[in-house]
Amino acid sequence: MTGFLIVDSLVAGRVDAFVSALGHIVLPALVLGWFIMGLTARTTRSSLLEVLSADYLRTARAKGLGEGRVIGLHALRNALIPVLTVTGLAFASLLSGAVLTETVFAWPGIGRYAVTAATRLDYPAILGVTLLTAVIYLSVNFIVDVLYSVLDPRIRV
Repeated sequence: MTGFLIVDSLVAGRVDAFVSALGHIVLPALVLGWFIMGLTARTTRSSLLEVLSADYLRTARAKGLGEGRVIGLHALRNALIPVLTVTGLAFASLLSGAVLTETVFAWPGIGRYAVTAATRLDYPAILGVTLLTAVIYLSVNFIVDVLYSVLDPRIRV
């Protein structure tokens, strides 16, 4: 119906096809996400280490807040701003990595469609893929900018 194996198997009620589709998407997802996961974890760690020595966290601990609440509410909120920046910029590598990953794993998607269009010199399709990728990337950067104002009230003005 939709062309997405996971969604189609759920709609059709075929659990065996759903499990098979999930099994086939694990390795391409790991290939795409491994680099971004490491980059995000390293940025989160360094940002949290910088924020954890701030005075307002010492004040929150002195008020009697638990360590989980101090880190979860106060520290992580301020530490997420650089992480959000890196994640938004790393989204471009996910889009470009999808071209290679979908081609290698023969997974139908926009990346494989772009490769097929390029080998056939289908210029309207190449322009369409480029336009779609640009719109997605701009949308992600817009969402990152909106999330900045949610995380840091000083940016709202």
